[in-house]
Amino acid sequence: MVKTTLVVTSLFALALHAPAQAQNARTFVSANGSDLNTCARTQPCRTFQAAHDKTNTGGEINVLDPAGYGVVTITKSISIVNDGVGSAGILVPANQVGVNIDADDAVVNLRGLIIEGSGIGDDGILFGRGKSLTVENCVVRNLNGNGLSLIPSVSGSLKSIAVTNSDVANNGAYGIVVQPSGSGTLKAVFNRVAVYSNGFAGLLIQSGDNVTMDATVTDSIAGYNLTGGFGVGVNLGAAPAALMVARSLVVGNGERGLLVDNAILRLAQSTVTGNDAGWQAFFGAVLSYGDNYIDGNAGEETAPPFIPRK
Repeated sequence: MVKTTLVVTSLFALALHAPAQAQNARTFVSANGSDLNTCARTQPCRTFQAAHDKTNTGGEINVLDPAGYGVVTITKSISIVNDGVGSAGILVPANQVGVNIDADDAVVNLRGLIIEGSGIGDDGILFGRGKSLTVENCVVRNLNGNGLSLIPSVSGSLKSIAVTNSDVANNGAYGIVVQPSGSGTLKAVFNRVAVYSNGFAGLLIQSGDNVTMDATVTDSIAGYNLTGGFGVGVNLGAAPAALMVARSLVVGNGERGLLVDNAILRLAQSTVTGNDAGWQAFFGAVLSYGDNYIDGNAGEETAPPFIPRK
């Protein structure tokens, strides 16, 4: 009896002091991986989705080598990172989305991805729910729909979007469209972004009725899009929306280079040329700091109203 008691006590003590199961704060994907693996560096997974499902909230998925890693639905705060190991691709099937972000309060970072639609995939990146999104060093191209559909529901707290050093091209609809809903504030920054040869406008900011929208474009290019370069608009009576375009090139776009509808677009140190029309404003204004080149457009070449630099 004493011996049995000692064995039970010993096992109980071992259970109390057993190490916790390993947590996947960082996971890995590889061309030679398997989704049956743990996604550790020595046992990488094969797809982004499997790695996502085995990564803790707030964790990071790292790409080990070039491959196609499949579409992914994101339901938590997470980063997917390719730091220069080669092409980390997502080939988007028909009627599907490359990266679908669908989680309240999620903070999502995407870096170094190539999202390819082959003319049949729906959207490249769909940001429907979440707190913030950062897209860096990515290529999003050849989608049947939008390259980036940034349409988060905004509920009180500040939401943010940042797209940097990325190309969005040859998509059937918009290159990038920002259409928040709900009530609150959304801030968006686009730096060193090229939006070109898309079926609609290169970048459209279209604020919801109760969302205050503040967006900035710097050192970027909107070229050869079918219905315009950069645009910003809201419904009559909606919360204000403003777009700042600085040190950027707007060239060869159909209909107009810059479009404003019930909003404000401020233009600084930029070139607008070769478009069907340089700019057009409906019940809003394009305002110039007087240091832009607006010339060589097929339409009217009048300078926008001047505002002094402060």
